[in-house]
Amino acid sequence: MYGRSMTDGGPEREKGALSRRLEQMSEESLETGGKSAIRAVEEAGFGEDLKRQLEEKIASATFRSENANALAQAGLPSSAGKFERDTAAAQVWTGTESVADASLRMLNDAHKPLRLPPRQPGVRLPTRVDTGRSGGKAGAGVRLATARDKTSVYATSKDPSLSENERKRLRAELKARFQSGARQVPATVQGLASLANERIEDAIARGQFKNLPRGKEIVRDYNASNPFLDTTEYFMNKMIQKQEIVPPWIEKQQELVANATRFRSRLRADWRRHVSRSIASRGGSLEQQMRLADEYAFAESETNPHMKKVEQVNTIDDAGQLTQITLSGELKRASASNEAIDTDIEILEQTFDDNGDLKPPEAVVKATTDQPELSSIPETPRKPTVPPFRDPQWEQTETSYLKTAINNLNSLTRSYNLMAPDLAKKPYFSLERELRTCFADVAPTVAAKIRERALAPKIKGVEVIGHRPGGVLQRFSMDGPAHVFDEVRPQYGFRQFWRDLFASKKD
Repeated sequence: MYGRSMTDGGPEREKGALSRRLEQMSEESLETGGKSAIRAVEEAGFGEDLKRQLEEKIASATFRSENANALAQAGLPSSAGKFERDTAAAQVWTGTESVADASLRMLNDAHKPLRLPPRQPGVRLPTRVDTGRSGGKAGAGVRLATARDKTSVYATSKDPSLSENERKRLRAELKARFQSGARQVPATVQGLASLANERIEDAIARGQFKNLPRGKEIVRDYNASNPFLDTTEYFMNKMIQKQEIVPPWIEKQQELVANATRFRSRLRADWRRHVSRSIASRGGSLEQQMRLADEYAFAESETNPHMKKVEQVNTIDDAGQLTQITLSGELKRASASNEAIDTDIEILEQTFDDNGDLKPPEAVVKATTDQPELSSIPETPRKPTVPPFRDPQWEQTETSYLKTAINNLNSLTRSYNLMAPDLAKKPYFSLERELRTCFADVAPTVAAKIRERALAPKIKGVEVIGHRPGGVLQRFSMDGPAHVFDEVRPQYGFRQFWRDLFASKKD
């Protein structure tokens, strides 16, 4: 940078504008860098001559910046007037108005100085009055602070835990305070920046930034950079979560689930009560009634078995594709010779396309596991002895209510599906399907319901204590038929009431 390209024996080659500007910027950064600039020159590995020239330039620039006012006054000719000398001795304009000058200017603008007449010459007061006392001494606080600083410095230098190198470094720092130019303040912004960087580097070298208190961990929302989530939808979800509200279709879903649960629980309770009463009304012992209920439950399980338990899980794979995995399982009994039960589990994986529809299944995984036999398997399969319990009269009686309830649930489902996304839509309700599910769920619990009704304590009737015949309370009783007479105008008052109260039975 500082070298010059020379031809063999020829004159120096003229530098371009860019080269001169770069050289000027480098010199300014080195001249205003302070200790860091000197360290950079030492670590750069320049030659001795070039290093000496750079050090001389840095020293001369530092001297000129420190004594700028004095050099400006010394360079003035003897014929310069007072105004020129005051201007040269004034503070160099740095491009920013100082706080004192700005405050004085604003005060002069707000409050104009008064035009007072010139002061009359009078007796001049002495500038200093000799009171016969010695000059002011430092206060007790100043002396205590100075003594404390000296004591702390002495104690630090004599600390036995410090090594010899640390003591030497501490003495060097204390000596550097009293050397010339030890506390120089740069006059440019770059100089201040280099001074700040130097102090930061010294603090890092001393290890003062190792145990800084850490703040809270930044909570990152990875949905903000999700390419599969619309920006508008993301911000709407954030607003909904912040205000603790739910979308309208979520509220509609809660209403639909609550009504469906209420309808199904009432339907099962009514059917369980009707079946238990019908079986109990046929007579027989409790064991016979419970055995008959078990036969009905077995016939129901053979005719109307429970549906397979299916569980759907929506996942996102590594490629960011939404996948729906369906898990369905059922128990299959082996032959009588085997002593284990085979469990078949099917795993069906389907992928959503760009329109949100399910693609055809890509892979079906079947897994078969052997489980130890829990109970002995009979040689001949069991057959139901009675048909499933049905009551057409009960169904005919409850048809109007059931149809009204199903229509209400379907209307709620329709309004819910209109506002819900495609993946959250629900199927409509069917009366036949609900009845079949109800019969299959209630049949195994009828025997327990019959036993509960039979063993429940009987409610005793309330004993009625009658009054003595011919007493006063007999007159207020309604043993006989009451006669109500219709009249044109109300003429029955307290007198008529008193007469009827004490009248004889014959009248």
